[in-house]
Amino acid sequence: MAESNILEIIQGLSQAAANAYDGAHDERYSHDGTARKVGLKREEGDPILDSRVMDGFKVKFYGNKICIKYQADIKLKDIYGGGFENEMERMLNEVKKFLQKEYKAITGNSVTLTKDGDINILATSTSRVRSFVQAYRHYNISGIKEDPMSKSNGSDNRTVDDAIRSFLELNNNNKRPQNDTRKKG
Repeated sequence: MAESNILEIIQGLSQAAANAYDGAHDERYSHDGTARKVGLKREEGDPILDSRVMDGFKVKFYGNKICIKYQADIKLKDIYGGGFENEMERMLNEVKKFLQKEYKAITGNSVTLTKDGDINILATSTSRVRSFVQAYRHYNISGIKEDPMSKSNGSDNRTVDDAIRSFLELNNNNKRPQNDTRKKG
């Protein structure tokens, strides 16, 4: 793959994630300015009458992978009520579907995000009622090949000791600078 194609895929997915900000309107599909639906809980209910649900997501890229991270402020009864892990998995899946749909709308091409590993969930208690939850999962991006340098040919063969030894060998004459007036000792 050419680097420009990789760059276009990364830029397209980044723009798709940027289009999901809270309060974004969807001008492409409707002319009345309805709010863009990502699938997050903050989009449910009336924004004036109901209490606001704070949730969102972000993405980061490394190599041929994307990490989708979902965070939310939820009640403890939702954690202990059962089905919590399935709910986090569903929310990450909603975000993934939104990114794929939005990428197709932006670039005209399709991208496939396939699961790479299990979901990771961290719940932190903020009070006796509320908790802050972070869930993330890694996905492989179709269209981007794995970096061959990340395999055994790359930095896996080098160790820290070798790097330090080669750095110290750059100056093996051990001469002191001319302006050093300290006693040798």
